[in-house]
Amino acid sequence: MSRLKFCPKCGSVMYPRKRSSETLFVCPSCGYEETVEGGSEAYRMKVTVKKSPRDKIVVIEDDNPGGAQVLKGSVTCPKCGHDEVLFWMMQTRSADEPMTRFYRCRRCRYTWREYA
Repeated sequence: MSRLKFCPKCGSVMYPRKRSSETLFVCPSCGYEETVEGGSEAYRMKVTVKKSPRDKIVVIEDDNPGGAQVLKGSVTCPKCGHDEVLFWMMQTRSADEPMTRFYRCRRCRYTWREYA
């Protein structure tokens, strides 16, 4: 397996390109080209990404996420019923969608979200 190849002229990441029967590393910034030693199999990289259904959930491990404010009395925790929560907003969908509101109970630390 190969590692990333960097351009000796400008330092940008070079990308493999096929040209007729040979494979080249080409720099997208300055155009520098270099023949790949060993042909096209020499630059192949194996990348394994493990995903689970929970990967779609935003997890914030901070005790006090940036910009979080304390709300008392207006929102209650659906898990323990406590009425003091941390509240913050984050853009989790496309820019033309409203922001997502997150809440974290200050007693049991249960975190949930609401879409506006």
